[in-house]
Amino acid sequence: MRIGVIGAGQLGGTLATWCAESGHDVAVTSRHPDRLTDLVEHGDGHIRAMSIPEAAAFGEIAFFAPNWESAHEAVDLAHDALSGKVVIDATNPLTTPAPPPLGAQPDAPGPGGLGAFAPGFPSALEIPAFVRVPAAPGTSPAMGASSKSGFETLISWAPDIHWVKAFNTISTDVLDRRRGHDPLLAEYVCTDQRDAREAACRIIQELGFAPFFAGGPEAARLTETGGPLQMREVDVQDAKDVLAEALATIH
Repeated sequence: MRIGVIGAGQLGGTLATWCAESGHDVAVTSRHPDRLTDLVEHGDGHIRAMSIPEAAAFGEIAFFAPNWESAHEAVDLAHDALSGKVVIDATNPLTTPAPPPLGAQPDAPGPGGLGAFAPGFPSALEIPAFVRVPAAPGTSPAMGASSKSGFETLISWAPDIHWVKAFNTISTDVLDRRRGHDPLLAEYVCTDQRDAREAACRIIQELGFAPFFAGGPEAARLTETGGPLQMREVDVQDAKDVLAEALATIH
C-alpha cells in the first residue's frame, strides 16, 4: 500500500519507518525537507520525501501528524489530493482549537455524540450503556460548548476527507517500547466513517497494537490534550474499563 505521512516529526517519522518496515511505500513531507535525509536513507528504499500536495496524492491513505500550529496550512495544501481518502489524524492541539477558516460555513447540528456511530456501523466492542448523546456536536452540557476537539475542527475544515483519530494518546517512546509485546497496547480509534475505521484498525494491528473503538468524532475530546485518555498506557484487556472510567468523568 502507498501511504502518505504529512508531518515527519518524531511521531510522523516513527510511523513512516514502521510502515516502511511492514513493506509499504511511504511518502513523507515536512516544512523542512532537508531534515528528512536520514529518515529516507533508513527506509530501505520504501521511504521518499515529497511536498505536502505530492505526498497527499501519493498515498492511498495518509497519516496527518503536523504540529497543530501548522495543521490548517497542511489541510489547505493537501485537501484536494486527500478528498475521499482515509486520513489518520494523530495531532494534539495544545490550546483551544482555532476557529474555522474565513468563509467556512458554520457547523451544522447533527446526530453525533460521544460513543455515537453512523447508522449501520456496528461496533466490534460494545460502548457502555450510560453514554449520552448530546443534541448536537459541541453542545454537551457536561463538556461545555467550547469543548470542540481538534479532530472535529479538522473535520469542519475538510468534511470530504474520511477522517479517523488514532495514535495521539501515547508518546513515541512508549509506543516503541510496547510495540508488538503482550499484552498489546490499546490504541483508541474515533470516527464515524466505516472505511476509515477499518483502515485504521488494519494498520494499528499491522504495526503491533490493538485497536479499540472509542466512538464518533466527539470521542476525540477524551483522547486529546487535557482529555482523560491522554497519556494513558492501557493494555487491551483493560481498554473497555478505562474508556468507561473516562466517560464517567464527564457525566
